Amino acid sequence: MVLNVGIIVQHFNFSAGPAMLPAEVMQQAQAEFINWQNLGSSVMEISHRSKPFLDVAAQAEQDLRDLLAVPANYKVLFLQGGGRGQFASVPLNIAQPTDLSLHVQSGTWSKGAVSEAAKYTQTHVVTQDTINAAGQRYVPEQSHWSLTDEQRQQAAYLHYCPNETVDGLAIFEPPKLDNIPVVADMSSTILSGPLNVNDYGVIYASAQKNIGPSGLAVVIVREDLLDKAQSVTPSFLNYTLAANNDSMYNTPPTYSWYLSGLVFKWLKAQGGLDAISRHNDAKAALLYQAIDGNDFYHNNVALAHRSIMNVPFTLADPALDKAFLTLAEANGLDALKGHRSVGGMRASIYNAMPIEGVQTLTEFMHEFARTKG
Repeated sequence: MVLNVGIIVQHFNFSAGPAMLPAEVMQQAQAEFINWQNLGSSVMEISHRSKPFLDVAAQAEQDLRDLLAVPANYKVLFLQGGGRGQFASVPLNIAQPTDLSLHVQSGTWSKGAVSEAAKYTQTHVVTQDTINAAGQRYVPEQSHWSLTDEQRQQAAYLHYCPNETVDGLAIFEPPKLDNIPVVADMSSTILSGPLNVNDYGVIYASAQKNIGPSGLAVVIVREDLLDKAQSVTPSFLNYTLAANNDSMYNTPPTYSWYLSGLVFKWLKAQGGLDAISRHNDAKAALLYQAIDGNDFYHNNVALAHRSIMNVPFTLADPALDKAFLTLAEANGLDALKGHRSVGGMRASIYNAMPIEGVQTLTEFMHEFARTKG
């Protein structure tokens, strides 16, 4: 591979979010943008309570239910606020101020959830990510958690993040605690593969990674956890009000909802979550092979916890970071700079990233290491 400068090349967007959307979805949205369904208006210009948009909303929910096999006793909500909004919404909706919320603190975003929950309920961190003897980050197994019987009895829920977007650390098996609902922040992993919704009391995800554009949050909540909101819960954050009004209690982010619906249909056309999981595994394996196979690159996450969606890595010489990013962009490899809190590089390879993008990245990495190492 030649390191190109000044040559027009195909671009691949490795942004952690907002992230790339499937090309087919973008092309359809572009074609429909001005005159949607021959109405003479854009979908973003019509009322959220009009029949055409209600049909869009209902179909999007059904397609999401189909993809995830969402049981009938769960409500699916399309809300504002993204993941951070749910940091507050979860404790406000399913816990009281004197209740205890349990937390697995595995990285940046789960730590943020603890800080926000502490405003509305009591909190206890049962475990957090740590460093093993090899200098790799991991999360201790459940048998090593700090959790007493008294804390179990006081707990309203357990919160964890299956995939830490910033840190590239994943927890592949959901925690299991008898009679304590598990809440999962799946912002950067939802729809990347099959899951058992019955393992969770609440699943939430910001849309701008694997679902659609920013501004939308999807919440899947078990019905027995409704009608538990604190009295101070703002109405527009109240799960029960949202469920009783089909997510139309206040005006939803309609265009994000519409585009998410197109993504759900695209996922079905790819063969569903089993097929997309194989696609994602292949991409991740290719990228980790490029990192592990060259001393020029390093990933500090233990093998059992390596993310399939967000792959951080560092260079042997940090002084070369700027050159790496500049040349990567010249070769059509965009948004590879790591999060400001950790530095280095990060390749986010969500569902919409084709394997050709990862192949191009690994070829570039090999050539950069050859010429700069």
